[in-house]
Amino acid sequence: MIRETLAVGLLGCNCTVLGDEASREAIVVDPGYDIPRILAVLAKHQLTVKQIVVTHAHIDHIASAFELKQITGAPILYNQADLPLVAIMEEQAAWIEVAVPEVKPPDHSPADEEKITVRGIEATVLHTPGHTEGSLCLYIPTENLLLAGDTLFARSIGRTDLPGGNTAKILESIRERLLPLPDATLVVPGHGPTTTIVRERTSNPFLI
Repeated sequence: MIRETLAVGLLGCNCTVLGDEASREAIVVDPGYDIPRILAVLAKHQLTVKQIVVTHAHIDHIASAFELKQITGAPILYNQADLPLVAIMEEQAAWIEVAVPEVKPPDHSPADEEKITVRGIEATVLHTPGHTEGSLCLYIPTENLLLAGDTLFARSIGRTDLPGGNTAKILESIRERLLPLPDATLVVPGHGPTTTIVRERTSNPFLI
């Protein structure tokens, strides 16, 4: 599987491109900003976007999803429980002093444990509320890979002081949905460096 992660936008959101070498179909996760850079990765690998997945509706993760849809025709998937955050996109833009992006409701709101597929790749949606009510992660067991959004970070967890945040819920989500994954699972968080499940289970100060 092709996997490229690039930090986009002012807040360095980790946008990940997942592509199948045979079918050349791709999933783009969290296209927050920097569409030209995302398109360059797709062109380099000759990939066609079939799914756009947003882990949660904070501006740094969703800002350019609709623009990418307009370019590629791919549907946007995120949890409809985050629509209240879309409704305050103007306020979100003011938090980081940027222009208000055009953000639309999801074309599909995936259920917990739902499979998101393109030819050659199957990812499982894990609903992990806490950072936001609709936060989700993507788990690809064949690749030992977890795209964790802003739920779990290297030696940290997602903040819960913004609208929709809940500390008890995020800790429950991590302990019940993420930490039981295999030790060697590579975790790509929404910001910052990668980590592994075993590393976070044994050394994350918020979880021990």
